[in-house]
Amino acid sequence: MIVKVKEPLPAEWPLLRRGQIVFTYFHFAADRALTEAVLKSGCTAVAYETLRDERGQLPLLTPMSEVAGRMSIKEGAKYLERPQMGRGILLGGVPGVAPANITIIGGGVVGKNAAKVAAGFGANIGLLDINMDRLRYLDDMMPANVDCLYSDRHTIREQLKRADLVIGAVTGAWGPKRRG
Repeated sequence: MIVKVKEPLPAEWPLLRRGQIVFTYFHFAADRALTEAVLKSGCTAVAYETLRDERGQLPLLTPMSEVAGRMSIKEGAKYLERPQMGRGILLGGVPGVAPANITIIGGGVVGKNAAKVAAGFGANIGLLDINMDRLRYLDDMMPANVDCLYSDRHTIREQLKRADLVIGAVTGAWGPKRRG
C-alpha cells in the first residue's frame, strides 16, 4: 500500500505494478498520460478526490476546493488587467466606474468561496446552482452584492451576456449523489 499526497510523478510511473494499492490525489481528468500509465501498471488506484462520506460529500476534496474558489477570483482579477491583455476592469470599480460583473456557475465549496472573495472586492456576483436548498442557504449567508440564482439555460445566457469574469465551479456530473 502506497499513500501519497501528490499524484505519481513521471519518474515514479515505472515503479507502479499489479498488487499495489495507491492512495493519492490523482486528478486523472487533467492528465491523460498519468491515466494511461496507471492503467498500464495494473495497480489499484484510489483517488482521494473521489471518496465520498456517508452524506455523499467529498471531504478530502473540500480543502483543495476552498483554495481553488478563493484563487479563482485572484487569478481572474489578474487577467482582467490591461498588462495581461485584459479589458482593464477593476473588480470593485471606482467612483464613476461600475464594479465588475462576475458569474459563478456552481454553488458548492468552490463557488461559495469564490463568491465570498468576489463580494469582498465589491463586485456584482451572480451565483448559480441547481439545488434550491443550497441556494437558500447561500442566499442567507451571502452579502447583498451576491444574487443566488437557479441555474438554467435562460439564466446562464443572461448572466454570460453581462459577465466580465466567469468562474466554472461545478463538480463533474459523475457520481450518484450530486449535492450542489
